[in-house]
Amino acid sequence: MAFSLPERLARAGLHLRHEFRPGDLGELIRIHGVQNALDYGFGPAHEAYCARIAADFVLNPHAGRSRVWLVCQDDLAVGSVFIVELPDAIAQLRLLFVDTRLRGLGLGRWLVQSAVEYARRAGFRCVFLWTVRGLDCATGIYEDAGFVKTEEKPGAGWGDGSVEVRYELRFPATS
Repeated sequence: MAFSLPERLARAGLHLRHEFRPGDLGELIRIHGVQNALDYGFGPAHEAYCARIAADFVLNPHAGRSRVWLVCQDDLAVGSVFIVELPDAIAQLRLLFVDTRLRGLGLGRWLVQSAVEYARRAGFRCVFLWTVRGLDCATGIYEDAGFVKTEEKPGAGWGDGSVEVRYELRFPATS
């Protein structure tokens, strides 16, 4: 299942990889941490949480149907999304990220659509994600892709009064 960047994104000097190279993980987490601190006031605990997700992915390279989309510019990671395989044909969408310099190009929307289409084709019956209330742009992308809010709970470590929100997208059973 190959997914290629739309021509307009390729013209912007972006290219796609499905595997990490040295430096990708650190760059992705650094940019993610700095931007989320500036945009949402998230602290070092959030950055460490994201680093753990990415590190677990890199350290388990043969984790079945798990997959990463790394969008790079000049060989630096500038965007990502992960599909992480869980038991019972369930997948979790994680670490959707687009560098501030590239926002507004539709890259985040394309990343989510590609991950969802991959999960559907790979035979998952459901994809879910957790986000934080107030990340309105990301929430809009998820809802446009068909995700439905299923749960809310107090946030742990993302700032005073934060609320974590779970979204799910179920795929129809195929015969």
